[in-house]
Amino acid sequence: MLLEYVAIAILIALATFIALAAVLMGELFGPKRRTAVKAEPYESGMRPIGPGTRRMPVRFYLIAMLFILFDIEVVFLLPWAVAFRQLGVFGLVEMLIFIAILLVGYFYAWRKGALEWE
Repeated sequence: MLLEYVAIAILIALATFIALAAVLMGELFGPKRRTAVKAEPYESGMRPIGPGTRRMPVRFYLIAMLFILFDIEVVFLLPWAVAFRQLGVFGLVEMLIFIAILLVGYFYAWRKGALEWE
């Protein structure tokens, strides 16, 4: 019964070995010259100008949240499309209601100016 999992165990062992070998090769053969410029927190080697962090407007986060929300809602269209023939008219009506609710939310966010980027 456990014989079926041997291929998965071999794949996990091989992936772990390759990952460890890549890290070990980098440590053994990689450059090790440390300089003051390389010790700075920016990997580009340039001296930082200004603070390391800056404030992002709340509008950016609002648009990102709306994108995630509508993106996740659209993902529900795929299972419906796959099972469309089995669902029949009932499934069509339910999906129309679902899309109508999505459109109401979309138009509400649009009217409130949540999608405007300045």
